Amino acid sequence: MELITGKVIIISIFLLVVTMIETLAYSTRISGARVKLIATALSLFSTLVIISRFSTMIQQPLTAKLIAEAPDSQKLIFIEEQYRILIGVTSIGVFLGILLFPTFINIFSRAIVQLSNERGSVVALFIHQFNLNGIKKVINCFKLPRLSYLKGITFQTIPKRLFVINVIISAVFTVGVLSSIYASILVPNDYAQAALMSSGIINGIATILLTLFIDPKASVLADRVVKKQSKYIYLKSYSLTMISSKLVGTMMAQLLFLPAAYYVAWFAEWI
Repeated sequence: MELITGKVIIISIFLLVVTMIETLAYSTRISGARVKLIATALSLFSTLVIISRFSTMIQQPLTAKLIAEAPDSQKLIFIEEQYRILIGVTSIGVFLGILLFPTFINIFSRAIVQLSNERGSVVALFIHQFNLNGIKKVINCFKLPRLSYLKGITFQTIPKRLFVINVIISAVFTVGVLSSIYASILVPNDYAQAALMSSGIINGIATILLTLFIDPKASVLADRVVKKQSKYIYLKSYSLTMISSKLVGTMMAQLLFLPAAYYVAWFAEWI
């Protein structure tokens, strides 16, 4: 049986979209600081995160169904290889998001201004901009990454602790669902449901860490830049830190996948 089936391709497309959206969402704060509309930028950021989470909810049942379609012989190895492919796709999605980062800074700068003009209505924003003229403006925003973007960014301007924390959070988010689903075939059938439900606990811990250590600092930094209390270079350094650490985290997830699965299996039996 082939590893890369039609269902794996569909799940991979979902993962590419989700991870690209999550990566590009980090550009909204830079765009908000540029146009001095931080609150509106945060609203757009929240909208993008909700869209990515909804896509994840659609993708999860498809991922779980791969187990039912796996051959009975060497099922564990077969599913592990398929899930590692999906983790690799996640890294590709983040990388594509990084390549499109400068482009979407320009796009989101326009979108934030328009969202403010539409009094916060995302629906009205899409209706008024989803036309030939709007598409042309989006195309004109296209901009490839350049080394000049890194000008002024030094080791001192990069938040090192934030980098490490986000690597861990990104790795946990990447394997949270996959490890829990994989753990469901490691445990006896009576504990399979407990293992599947454990993904919420894993991702919940990562969400708490994200809320406590990353989001508040990012928002305060963006406000300080708008008020000219901090230099714009620190906000650029923050964004670079977040997208690069997310890429490293998804790559580290390959190492975390199996240990996390066995931990979830142990936890499911222990409770």
